[in-house]
Amino acid sequence: MTDLLIRPAHHHDHDAIWSILEPILRAGEAYALPRDWDRERALAYWFAPAHHVFVAEDAGAVRGSYTIRANQLGPGDHVANGAYATHSEARGRGIARAMGLHSFETARSLGFAAMQFNLVVATNSHAVALWTSLGLREIGRLPGVFRHPRYGPVDALVMHRSL
Repeated sequence: MTDLLIRPAHHHDHDAIWSILEPILRAGEAYALPRDWDRERALAYWFAPAHHVFVAEDAGAVRGSYTIRANQLGPGDHVANGAYATHSEARGRGIARAMGLHSFETARSLGFAAMQFNLVVATNSHAVALWTSLGLREIGRLPGVFRHPRYGPVDALVMHRSL
């Protein structure tokens, strides 16, 4: 990773973001989202009106994207929630870590007091290790709530950190 730039996503980023999201959705191992979503539905979800969407560019190519939003409405809207995706060819290069750190700063600047991930698939060891290294801690384990395509029902973690 040479010159990583994290910036707000724009309409012209849709193709690049879809190229990142599609294989993740099809694999069905990380998100509790339908594996058969088409481009239009997936991008509508990623760019929902309440979401703040960013991309990570490395040498001018979009290599990752994340979105943050309020985790809940009303009395729970002071806690942020995020979703993160890295291009398969860019994994292991610190892009997810950079997006995580950027998202914490962005959430703080938007007035959020904490970050909470409601469903981190326990078998996604890279994600669990990353979030733990960035100060999130497991505050709950939901037994068998994620239908993994290879392992069947697996646990999901609820992870949290103050900002």
